[in-house]
Amino acid sequence: MQRIFIVGCPRSGTTLVQAMLARHPAVLTLPETAFFEQLCGDLKWRWGDRDARPQRRRLRQRLGFAHKRAHAGLGMLQRRLSNEAARLPWPLRTESCARRFVDLLDARAQAEGRTAWIEKTPYHLLYIPEIEHHVPNARFVHVIRPGEDVLASIADANLRYENNNAFGGGTVHWSRRWNRAAQIHRAHARQPHHHFVFLDDLTRDKHREWLRLCAFLQIDAAAELDASCDQPIADLDNEPWKRDALSGQPGETRRKAESMFGPQVREWLRRQLTPYEELRCSCKGTERHTQRDKVRYLAR
Repeated sequence: MQRIFIVGCPRSGTTLVQAMLARHPAVLTLPETAFFEQLCGDLKWRWGDRDARPQRRRLRQRLGFAHKRAHAGLGMLQRRLSNEAARLPWPLRTESCARRFVDLLDARAQAEGRTAWIEKTPYHLLYIPEIEHHVPNARFVHVIRPGEDVLASIADANLRYENNNAFGGGTVHWSRRWNRAAQIHRAHARQPHHHFVFLDDLTRDKHREWLRLCAFLQIDAAAELDASCDQPIADLDNEPWKRDALSGQPGETRRKAESMFGPQVREWLRRQLTPYEELRCSCKGTERHTQRDKVRYLAR
């Protein structure tokens, strides 16, 4: 079973990549679970938000017992995958909760005759060490988009969907978070279980990027795909900004920063954000691993 996590800064194209892969007959996927955020906590602290402090661990957590929010996440996942009531009793320890999470996804994928499952929660980027510890042979697809366009997309979503709490904080806040994401991406460059998809590459040469992605995930790149993504991967009532990505068909790249921000803001972003081309150069070294995997895969 291929266990795959799609990660990245929000508004980087993670939903589009998930929807593309959801069209493949070997792949099971589902809406974001945020499971490891629930299991491990400290989201704002991991982002490096200035007002954040690590959460104080109660005695139960220090002894390795899982927080009740992890049990709630498992219950929601159980209902989502099987429409059945949650299995009780829940595992008590953190390790056992993570094992139950993997077992639920493995079982559903196997029941549908699929050889891979994908969990796409962008914030799981911050929990890669825990995922690698708890999920055997986990693979990670990092989706990266130019920082200016990420910030513009966040600002646009915040303006158009003013009742959502997903993108609050402002441009300074999210510029720091994008830099933190870039730092994590770079830290995992050239590691064999990590693959990097740059959104502008994907929209410029979809076929080439599809071959690279399938080789890394060891799924058949020539398999007949569904015309569109039929698996439920988003709750559009609560996440309407994902609507355009659900087709799984990459469109033409649009530089949203140029339409959202004036010259002064764009100049500020260029000074504040980790340079995109430097990040690309750092992560492009992973291509040699991808090509090696592809040779092995095609030779089987």
